[in-house]
Amino acid sequence: MLDFVMAKMIKIDGWRCERCSHEWAPRNKEEKPKVCPKCKSPYWDTAKKESIKK
Repeated sequence: MLDFVMAKMIKIDGWRCERCSHEWAPRNKEEKPKVCPKCKSPYWDTAKKESIKK
């Protein structure tokens, strides 16, 4: 007989860096992160502006 293992999915709310697209789960859900843990940008929640080429 085959034994079936049922995988369960859970949903975890997290953050995503707008600069490098890194995703992570917060240690403290009540406090907004100050920097992205991967690229260390303090502007992780602001999208980059398009540069205008002349």
